[in-house]
Amino acid sequence: MLHSKPDTVSAVLARGRLGIPSVVFFVIAAAAPLTVVAGGATTGYAVTGVTGIPVAYLLVAAVLALFAVGYVAMSRRIVNAGAFYTYITRGLGRPAGVGAAMVALLAYNAMQIGLYGGAGAVTAAFLNDRYGWQLTWWICALAVWAIVTALGVARIDLNGRVLAVVLIAECVVALTFDAIMLTHPANGTVSFDTLAPTHLVAAGIGAALVTAITGFVGFEGTVVFSEETKDPRRTIARATYIAVAVTGLLYGLSAWAMSVATGPDRIVDAARTDGTDLIFNLVSPYLSQSVITVARVLFITSLFAALLSFHHTVARYLFALGRERVLPAVLGRTSRRTGAPKTGSLAQSVLAFAVLVGYALAGADPIVHLFFWITVTGGLGVLILMTLTSAAVIGFFARTSHGEGAWRSVIAPGIASVALGGILTVTLREFATLLGVAPGSPLRWAFPAAYAAAALLGIAWALILRTTNPDVYAAIGLGADSDTGPLRAPDLARQPA
Repeated sequence: MLHSKPDTVSAVLARGRLGIPSVVFFVIAAAAPLTVVAGGATTGYAVTGVTGIPVAYLLVAAVLALFAVGYVAMSRRIVNAGAFYTYITRGLGRPAGVGAAMVALLAYNAMQIGLYGGAGAVTAAFLNDRYGWQLTWWICALAVWAIVTALGVARIDLNGRVLAVVLIAECVVALTFDAIMLTHPANGTVSFDTLAPTHLVAAGIGAALVTAITGFVGFEGTVVFSEETKDPRRTIARATYIAVAVTGLLYGLSAWAMSVATGPDRIVDAARTDGTDLIFNLVSPYLSQSVITVARVLFITSLFAALLSFHHTVARYLFALGRERVLPAVLGRTSRRTGAPKTGSLAQSVLAFAVLVGYALAGADPIVHLFFWITVTGGLGVLILMTLTSAAVIGFFARTSHGEGAWRSVIAPGIASVALGGILTVTLREFATLLGVAPGSPLRWAFPAAYAAAALLGIAWALILRTTNPDVYAAIGLGADSDTGPLRAPDLARQPA
């Protein structure tokens, strides 16, 4: 029999099932390393025409490491699957937090659903080239969707093992390719030109930074899994730093290795000519065809791993909002058998299915209109959230007694806010370039405007709750504590209005 308020069993995520390695696998899988190396880096070279892509990746990693200082300091005090939503609520107030929640739902759904376009198209092309199977992209996308839907309601530790196998294989392939490219440099000389710091002040570096930061989307998801870890206050901090370090170094190394193999003066032209095939073409003379085939399969599984990871992120945001009654309470239910946020997971799957069917019926291009446009827009949303979260860290520690010191509570998050705000400004200015549309195209502002609309909708809903349901409003951002009864005075004191 269903009750209006879920019981303890059906409203709690499975605790203690994830350790540091599992969380790292989830968040790095979301970043899709092989997809970024084969697709993101080459696209960066081709679209921006800038040869400093490797140093751009390293700079963005440094900025995100600064962001992580305040982020993980806050994670030691707040354990909540709502992540950005919760942190912004606790630092900037409930209306801002609910507005951020709507932005997060839009952004992560865009990332997840957009990836189906890439996975479907790449899988269909591979099966056609390799086996002569004439399958449409949407059939392949729906097959992947079915697997993600099934795993979405399974035990989280099972998902962690699946992602571990895929991610380790991805990294091995990427590092093997890097070693081959570095040992076979153009003109017989290893060049460090694309790593020169002077690229950071060169024309076009803004677009390069924007391209680079999209490759890191997903690393911030460590906090989303905090309620399911064995020791959240230790696990989340270590997993976040490991994720930033591994992805930053891998991206920088791989982008540099490609420039070594082609020659720094020819990397842009090569990227524009070969596209995502560039890295495979550079190593194919030195590897067997079977190895290249395995690598291409891993390129597909890289997209699958990212799809699965972002699916879990969306499901847990919906769970957090349902548990606090900001969204319908049914979303706060978990599976009694697996502990997964079953209702939120299925809701995300239904939305993804509807979008895929819509794109298929419309005959839209899965790469340009779904994969490229929608994931770029999703990355913009996550960048907005990171910028706001850095400011929220400062606001939170300004109102909370702590022993973190000025570096973690003010200086690092302050620098990160300025740096991320600068990248966000450049992103909005260069958004037409990123979408590949004309500067006067209405799409340049239509996609960013969707986030403004989502944020305003969330803020308005929070204000309505404040008037019509003050108990729900007071519990916003409290996570598991929101379901335990009346709020304690200290909880209310720490919450901005």
